[in-house]
Amino acid sequence: MSTRYLVDTNILLRFLSGEPVKQAEATKRLFEAAASGTVVLDISPVIVAEAMYTLVSFYKVDRIDAARQLAALLRRRGVKVREADQVFGTLERLLKSNIGFADAFLAAGAAEEKVPIASFDRDLDKFKDVTRFEPA
Repeated sequence: MSTRYLVDTNILLRFLSGEPVKQAEATKRLFEAAASGTVVLDISPVIVAEAMYTLVSFYKVDRIDAARQLAALLRRRGVKVREADQVFGTLERLLKSNIGFADAFLAAGAAEEKVPIASFDRDLDKFKDVTRFEPA
């Protein structure tokens, strides 16, 4: 049986940024262990959101590039993403629209579940597969 680890944001960031070098090398070995089946890396949507935010705000990675990098990393063998359909749907929405992670996550969930979103945020109207309900 594989060892399972809940993954913190800093693991994703070290792997993607390559900095600091020693920690980046350690994360590379960790992802190699996951690919070999020795470990399972369990990643929650909150961690993905924090990684996206940090890549864009701190590392100054273009939003679309950050979404692509995260999607590629999360699709690696041995990586288990919680609420995977919604997380990958979120990253797809980030590629297509200038909207925040939380709104994209909400829209992905609403589309998946076919449930309207109660919100005053008209940015959600950008998504044709989502219905927004505005309370009166």
